[in-house]
Amino acid sequence: MNVKLTRRQVLQSGLALGSVLALPKARACEFTTTTLRVTHPWTRVTAQDAGHAVVNMKIDQVLHTDRLIGIETPVAGAAEIVGDPAGSKGLSLLIQQGQELQIGEAGIELRLLKLKQPLLMARTYPMTLIFEKGGALQAELNVDYAAN
Repeated sequence: MNVKLTRRQVLQSGLALGSVLALPKARACEFTTTTLRVTHPWTRVTAQDAGHAVVNMKIDQVLHTDRLIGIETPVAGAAEIVGDPAGSKGLSLLIQQGQELQIGEAGIELRLLKLKQPLLMARTYPMTLIFEKGGALQAELNVDYAAN
């Protein structure tokens, strides 16, 4: 089989390949356990002296009732849940089977406390969410934009 390529086809193929190689690696934004899915955990840029940062994320596809019982990240010394209508204190958030939770600044907050460094724009930081039944979930915390 004799395939003849025009100069234009070769250049277009080369440009397409070059643009794919030049694009930044896509960020992971969906993380799953055996019991649920966490989508796009992110926070805002923080100042040097910020006392805390709020993690925003969605929890859905909850197959079995579970509980968020811990969080580990090298950027914070502690964490807490604030604003849970069920009255959770500290770091214990019940997630019912079939429930969809939007965690963030406009409701239930997951706060990172005792920040060890400022959280910088367009960076990602490792974060482990620990669920009672689902176990440890390795995720990335994206820093998207500054507060208004």
